[in-house]
Order: sequence, then structure tokens, then C-alpha cells
Amino acid sequence: MQGIQQSGRVMYWGTGRRKSSVARVRLVPGNGTVTINGKTAEIYLQYNAGYLGATKAPLETLGLENEYDVLVNVRGGGLTGQAESIRLGVARALCELDPENRHPLKVEGYLTRDPRAKERKKYGLRKARKAPQYSKR
Repeated sequence: MQGIQQSGRVMYWGTGRRKSSVARVRLVPGNGTVTINGKTAEIYLQYNAGYLGATKAPLETLGLENEYDVLVNVRGGGLTGQAESIRLGVARALCELDPENRHPLKVEGYLTRDPRAKERKKYGLRKARKAPQYSKR
């Protein structure tokens, strides 16, 4: 069990990435509130149940949803990418909290980074793969 001591509290860090969004997550002993960029999770994620559930899913898997506060700084991308990057960051922080947490989180797929990202545009094409219209004559 190794965490960072700051102002008398133990914190556990985790970084999550998805598409172009990056979430820096801190777990602090508390009562289960989730704060994203200084706002509550409900307000930041626009009361979307899917996004809210994704951010809290690793904690619920381990039954720790009311024992730790989640403090998040997230940048880039849209709400879907941000919510999934937060989920990965929370899962990694929980692994730092206790190595025994790794197996149940891995089984649920919370520790797998989604490698899909936007493909770069190629020269001579309009987008990554869209070519200009072709006419034989």
C-alpha cells in the first residue's frame, strides 16, 4: 500500500487516456463524491447516466463507492472520451491502492486502454480514407 501523503491525507494517483482526452485522477479517503475540473460529476457529465456509471464503475466493482472521493482533472476530447479516460484512471488508482484489486478490475476490462483513435489525414485524399470522386472518362 503506497500512496502520496499530502496535507495529512493519503492520495492514490492514476492516469487514463482515451482518444484525445487525458484524465489525471486522485483517490482520497472520503464519502464517495466525484469532482471533475472543479464541478460535480453530475453537472460536468450533463446528468448522462451512461457517463456517470462509467466513471464510478471500477469503485462499484470493488464495493468502494462510498469510501473514496474522486478528484479529476481532464482535458481534451468529448464527453465520451473523457468519461472513459476517467474510468481507466480510477481503475489504475485502485490498483495502486491495493495490488489485490487488479484481478477483478482486469476481468471487467477496466484496465484495458482502448487503442482506437482518429486516423491521420493523408495527402491526395479528403479525409483519412475518403478519396476524390473518380471518373474513367
